[in-house]
Amino acid sequence: MAEQLAGLADDRALLGRTSTAERVADILRSRVAEGYFPPGTRLSEDSIGGALGVSRNTLREAFRLLTHERLLVHELNRGVFVRVLTVDDVEDIYRTRALVECAVVRGLGEPPYALDGLAGAVAEGERAVREGDWKTLGTANIHFHRELVALAGSERTDELMRSVFAELRLAFHVVDDPRRLHEPYLARNQQILQALVAGEKGRAEELLAVYLGDSLERVVEVYRRRVGEEGAGAG
Repeated sequence: MAEQLAGLADDRALLGRTSTAERVADILRSRVAEGYFPPGTRLSEDSIGGALGVSRNTLREAFRLLTHERLLVHELNRGVFVRVLTVDDVEDIYRTRALVECAVVRGLGEPPYALDGLAGAVAEGERAVREGDWKTLGTANIHFHRELVALAGSERTDELMRSVFAELRLAFHVVDDPRRLHEPYLARNQQILQALVAGEKGRAEELLAVYLGDSLERVVEVYRRRVGEEGAGAG
């Protein structure tokens, strides 16, 4: 916990003079998504408030916002914890992804498309593979899909999917083999990018739909096993 709190203290400068619960929530959302606070972690008001230099009321409001986004959960007489997803949660996340991401690609206008963000995410993933950094590869994959959603040019869609992707990272943090989970999808990201570069949005949507279906199957398989193992161990 000391290392995580030290990282939060570094984020304190981001608050500036206009500290708000929304900005605190942004910082904590990013930290949860990056795995600094893994699923099941209890978040101490005193420690986190002290690290960020914010009042208890501000922090509680930030916790409330993130609870509404399903990233945190408040347990009576125990405190606030990073949420542990169920298999049903994971399946619902992927249903939402398929609905939104495929619709974004389907709704693209005439090429050429603004693909610099997608290309950058692919390059980020390629660097991570060369360095054997599988956690960063997972982040690069998320960045790819975030940039894909951004092609819609909709702030509301971006905001919706920001929360969905943060929840998805909660599931990823439970998986014990990030290389096996993430590495196969870098090539698929490249294929989707190439289809869009060629102006073939129908082909890109087909690739994306199969991609998401395969990813759901793989994540649920591993997630169900890990959650079952941890539940058995707790018993």
